Amino acid sequence: METRYQSDVLIVGSGAAGLALALHLADSTQVTVLSKDEVRGGSTNRAQGGVAAVTDGNDSFDSHIADTIAAGGGLCDQAVVEEVVRRGPSAIDRIVAQGLAFDGEDGRPHLTREGGHTRRRVLHVADHTGRAIATTLIEHASRHPNIRILAGRVAIDVITAARLGSRRNRALGAYAFNRHTGQVEVFEAPSVALATGGASKVYLYTSNPDGATGDGIAMAWRAGCRVANMEFNQFHPTCLHHPEARSFLISEAVRGEGGRLLLPDGTPFMQRFDPRGELASRDVVARAIDHEMKRLGAPCVHLDISHKPAAAIEAHFPTILEACLKVGIDMRREPIPVVPAAHYTCGGVMVDVGGRTDLPGLYAIGEVASTGLHGANRLASNSLLECLVLAETAADDIRRQRRRPAEVMWAPDWDESRVTDSDEQVVLAHNWTELRRFMWDYVGIVRTDKRLARASRRIELLKREIHEYYANHRVSADLIELRNLVQVAALIVKCATMRRESRGLHYTLDHPHTSPIARPSIVPPVSDDPLDVLQPARRVAAGRRPPASVGPHALG
Repeated sequence: METRYQSDVLIVGSGAAGLALALHLADSTQVTVLSKDEVRGGSTNRAQGGVAAVTDGNDSFDSHIADTIAAGGGLCDQAVVEEVVRRGPSAIDRIVAQGLAFDGEDGRPHLTREGGHTRRRVLHVADHTGRAIATTLIEHASRHPNIRILAGRVAIDVITAARLGSRRNRALGAYAFNRHTGQVEVFEAPSVALATGGASKVYLYTSNPDGATGDGIAMAWRAGCRVANMEFNQFHPTCLHHPEARSFLISEAVRGEGGRLLLPDGTPFMQRFDPRGELASRDVVARAIDHEMKRLGAPCVHLDISHKPAAAIEAHFPTILEACLKVGIDMRREPIPVVPAAHYTCGGVMVDVGGRTDLPGLYAIGEVASTGLHGANRLASNSLLECLVLAETAADDIRRQRRRPAEVMWAPDWDESRVTDSDEQVVLAHNWTELRRFMWDYVGIVRTDKRLARASRRIELLKREIHEYYANHRVSADLIELRNLVQVAALIVKCATMRRESRGLHYTLDHPHTSPIARPSIVPPVSDDPLDVLQPARRVAAGRRPPASVGPHALG
């Protein structure tokens, strides 16, 4: 069975960002796309609300830019915001040309409004826009002769030239675990793009799929890239509160179409927290709900749109209606119980508008990246826009920087001759649960210095346990993901500890005021992290151009 693959570009991730990038490149480039699960398994497929873009004559670029910057709490990069917003309409035109049909009304696109927007500008396909975009991109990518999509691959680490003895560092490819065979495969490519999504699975309650374990963020950091603004994790205000649907999102569009947030006794409460009410930005709404739940000792609040005509609810929210009906809730006649849940990672790997990281040949696009678009809080429905727009700018840069295969070092094979199978899988399950619970309790919607310190101490203990486990046992999907989650948790806590103020999505009781000067939280890579040191227990066999023998931790 083949365990080594070569291509011009390796893309890790098969969501909107990864597949859009592949399609931009494929006419002149051989592309390999790795999907952690099946191709539809990522966050794109779950996105309900839509894509924010200026497509209406009553809207303007300036208005969309201003809304984005206002939501971003002073940390947006204005140049990046302008680039993304102004390229938005052409990105929409391209995906429409590929066959995506947004909902219309009287011959024009039906636009909805979500929190933080001052205009109706969100294009959508009912309440399953992400699924429609994913379907369109998958159909085109799967038919393209220059795109190879491999499912069931969990990326382990970026292979770098410096870790193979070269003085001129760059990305050379990646190692990935094949879920189907249990083997580690080598993927060689002169350009590597991380499109792995966010890290919200680090929290106990999340709207994200199980694969949102921050893989690309951890991999890039281990490869020597800076990471920024990880303290800004967006908690979506309204996830369905039901034991049979713990991660189902209730789209912000429900509030955009008139849904009201109510206390358990039916009392509206959002006007007490913000004059925009239910259409305040997500951080404000999430904190308001969290406050009321803690004040009352309530397990949830309620979102009510039953005052709207049933036909309108059925037309605009068929997916949400179906999911609620499955658990016995009819949103046409009664309110929906909701709670906040971790939803979107606003920070990530530091990149420029072309997706370039600190490591030559390594790119990051989509939720894995920190571009400066979202700042301290993402404006609703700007995420799919970012994926579609920056896939094009990254493709342009990859084509400009393209290297010939002869210029690329051979990557060594993965060797497991010095490790054994684990007979203590319970260790992974226990550590996974412990991490997600204390991150929710100590590094959630409201934080304190003491809570952050407690989380930091527990993370360091987990790091050492996982490092010992990783160094001595064969890798598995669970081990790879846990290793990355612990790394991401450490980065979140580090950034949160650095920020001695409250801004955007980071709110701390010890520093409730906002500083007059907004600065990013930047964490440079370190060489002595327990999760990234050379261990003799597992080394890498010589490749066709053997470098000095090194271990996979050094290949990060």
